[in-house]
Amino acid sequence: MIAFGLASVALCIGTLLRAKIPVLRNMLVPASVIAGIIGLIFMNLTDQFHFNIGTDSEMYTNIVNHLFTISFISICLTGSKKSEENTAKHMMKGALGMGSVWCLLYALTPLIGFGIIYLIGRQFDIASIYGTLIPFAFTQGPGQAAAYGSIYESYGWENAAMVGVTFAAIGFIVAFAVGIPAAKLGVSRGIAKNCGTIDSSILKGYLKKEEQTNYMVKDTTCNSNIETLSFHFALIGFCYIFAVGISKVFALIPGFIGSSMSGLMFMNGMIAAYIVKFLMKKLNIDFLQEDVLQTKITGWTADYLVVCAFMAVGFQVLGSWVVPIIVESLIITVVTFIVCFYFGQRIGGSNDFERTLGLYGTSTGTVPSGIALVRIVDPEFKTSTAVELGLMNLVMLLSTPVYLVLLAMASGDLSTMIAMLILAGLCIVYLIVMKLTGTWGKKTFDWKNKEGRQKNGYNLLWRTNSNYGKSK
Repeated sequence: MIAFGLASVALCIGTLLRAKIPVLRNMLVPASVIAGIIGLIFMNLTDQFHFNIGTDSEMYTNIVNHLFTISFISICLTGSKKSEENTAKHMMKGALGMGSVWCLLYALTPLIGFGIIYLIGRQFDIASIYGTLIPFAFTQGPGQAAAYGSIYESYGWENAAMVGVTFAAIGFIVAFAVGIPAAKLGVSRGIAKNCGTIDSSILKGYLKKEEQTNYMVKDTTCNSNIETLSFHFALIGFCYIFAVGISKVFALIPGFIGSSMSGLMFMNGMIAAYIVKFLMKKLNIDFLQEDVLQTKITGWTADYLVVCAFMAVGFQVLGSWVVPIIVESLIITVVTFIVCFYFGQRIGGSNDFERTLGLYGTSTGTVPSGIALVRIVDPEFKTSTAVELGLMNLVMLLSTPVYLVLLAMASGDLSTMIAMLILAGLCIVYLIVMKLTGTWGKKTFDWKNKEGRQKNGYNLLWRTNSNYGKSK
């Protein structure tokens, strides 16, 4: 509860800063991102000065893991209208496309990272092998970065976990530093079709009393019996326990497949939610579940996911190594941006822009980072992008050879030259997969969408609100 309380304090401060600071308004920075940065600084300062605040980054890591599963349960419990955006074929194509690009980056970034540190590392007394830690941080997040860094340390590479987590912290920052302006550009040019127009309420981030015209929810249960909100959280809790049971069943499968499927709790949560949703329809009791409220619960998990993901990152200054780490991070950020925004707009679908943002956020931070960026342009989750970000984790299993190669190289069982050649070969394989599956096709949206920009009314409105408060 202390961890939850501190995250809540950060969210309140983030909401206030979004409303009061013009640059944050004009950049459309979500309160959760502002709160996350505040929380990141707070957690690392208290750790640095050894203040006991009643919680730690490990607690936030656990919270993120649970909220991650809950968010996908809530997404899958939400009903949807039949359209191109939510058919199984469309979602699988999106998951396959984004997952393949993610695998490409997973193999490409350590290849480039090794080369960068090889060229500049000697001046800072850092071995080239540390450059290969970046995929665990950028494409997977702080938890995996710390885990694989610890494995590197067991092979004799000192402070590898610290290097990995530092990469992860930088990844979070660039995820939003680049992703938010890209989202803003898409909104301004009418590419994002589900965000509505940018008005003063969207800029300041809250609604005044006279602007509060939409109702949040309708009751589906009698409050004297059980509160509607309680019933919806009860459904989520039921699905969570169901997901634990599914994980236990998968664990019975021998070998790598069983352990992998058992560990994907969020995926098992999605399966559980789909089964529960199906059974409720068959039993004609689905009227008890209200989609608007369910969407709000999903949004609640997304807000706290982002804040807690930031607060889970703990890092220390690494002396002279900071320079090559930052240099590599900046170059990999550029590479990731180019790859995501080139392939993202060629997957094939009306939500390719949302997919591109989600893919970039996931490839530099974590899936919650990707969902946070998607939420800017699709606040009500009308597209299937959030679900596709969950499903793409199955495609990510194709990246297994990459980390096996990297661990073999770190242990000394595989030569550096052979490892780099295998990584390069895997990059080609992932490109072929995208071509064969039709997820590398023609562009589906245009950044120079002048018609959409005029329709959105962006130019006039943005100039009007650049000095927000002085004009009506």
